[in-house]
Amino acid sequence: MPRNSGHMSDDQARRPNTRRRIIGAAIAMVIGAAVIVGFVVSRPGGKESPATPPASASLAPTATASQEVEEDVSICGLTSVESESTLDQVPDAEWQIVGTVAAPANAAAGPGEITDTGFRSCYAHTAAGALFASANFLAMGTDSTLRADLPQLVAEGPGKIAVETVPAERSESARAQIAGFAVTSYSLDAATIDLALAYSDAQLVSLPIKVVWQDGDWKVQLDDTGALPIAPAPLQSLGGYIPWSGV
Repeated sequence: MPRNSGHMSDDQARRPNTRRRIIGAAIAMVIGAAVIVGFVVSRPGGKESPATPPASASLAPTATASQEVEEDVSICGLTSVESESTLDQVPDAEWQIVGTVAAPANAAAGPGEITDTGFRSCYAHTAAGALFASANFLAMGTDSTLRADLPQLVAEGPGKIAVETVPAERSESARAQIAGFAVTSYSLDAATIDLALAYSDAQLVSLPIKVVWQDGDWKVQLDDTGALPIAPAPLQSLGGYIPWSGV
């Protein structure tokens, strides 16, 4: 029986190590979401679109009783508050490239604060605010000058400690842009925003981002390792998503 060549043996040995390195980078670079998505896109197969579209939508939600509760208002004074999502249509947005991704802004939803360095924070206590927070977090993760500040937008807990202590790794993953969104769940305390990302090679990826309302702003929820709780996955289409993009 012929033996495998040394070249084949080395190649086979490298593949598991390469895969582990990519997965490790995905965990360490949750604040650079392009790394995570780049790894997922390379996986075979696809994911069916969400069974139902987001439940609701407008950037000017109707007043609720919780609107009278001071701690529900954003830290920078954005006054809109809603206990149920009303986000069922395309929200108005002004888009600006941050890193490699177009980031949205809206006077009512946020970001309410943009520093001289481009760090974007403070979002309304609404589904639109949660959406804009998630999209801006993604965009800032592609800007190496902002990544050190992104733990400020991560919810308190082991996940925040993980991203603060694990050094980020560079990635050469393909660039993507936001192509749509779905509000998977929403309450006063937490929301899950599913961002559909489109790559230059026409591949689509679902990137669910969980956020919680903490200290007057939406903060990204991570698991104990500093990774997104819900893994990204390829999409076959934008069915079930509301198309939304700045590029």
